[in-house]
Amino acid sequence: MISSSAIIHPGVVLSDNCIIEDYVIIGAIPKGYRNNELKTYIGNNAIIRSHTVIYAGNHIGDNFQTGNKANIRELNTIGNNVSIGTLSVVEHHIKIGNDVRIHTQSFIPEFTVIENNVWIGPNVVLTNAKYPNLPDTKNQLTACLLKQHSIIGANATVLPGMQIGEYSLIGAGSVVTKNVSPNTIVAGNPAKYIKSYQRDTS
Repeated sequence: MISSSAIIHPGVVLSDNCIIEDYVIIGAIPKGYRNNELKTYIGNNAIIRSHTVIYAGNHIGDNFQTGNKANIRELNTIGNNVSIGTLSVVEHHIKIGNDVRIHTQSFIPEFTVIENNVWIGPNVVLTNAKYPNLPDTKNQLTACLLKQHSIIGANATVLPGMQIGEYSLIGAGSVVTKNVSPNTIVAGNPAKYIKSYQRDTS
């Protein structure tokens, strides 16, 4: 089902059973590209909620969902069973694995890599600019890597270039200034080791 108010640009492929709600835009043309230059693919059973904007050049797997007014920039690779919450922003050239949940009003900057089964709470901010607003800032971006099954609590901030280990947990409101080892809990500002964490994966 595609709402009559939705805008689907040329070069967009929608697979079976997609629901596209009111005022959605899919395949918006990013700066520096021509109409129909970038192809956009969205897999089966997507639910794209109202006022979401998805730029051209994304390749998105099956069972994708957005909240209202999500903004997804160009040239991302997004796996199966991914949910991106209301008012969240996903910048360009990002890799997101399968079974990832990004909650409301989170910010994912360009070049971030998010592996499978990662959970990102509401209002989480990942960063990639060590020295913002300088003439060469864009040439010095250092993206975060979130390893599989990591959990980022609500309102956490992760500084540029941090690696969050698999099965780790970042406490709500934390500011992550150092890499996080696998199977650990960290919390605070700056985030510090709390204890080891062996999650039941059965």
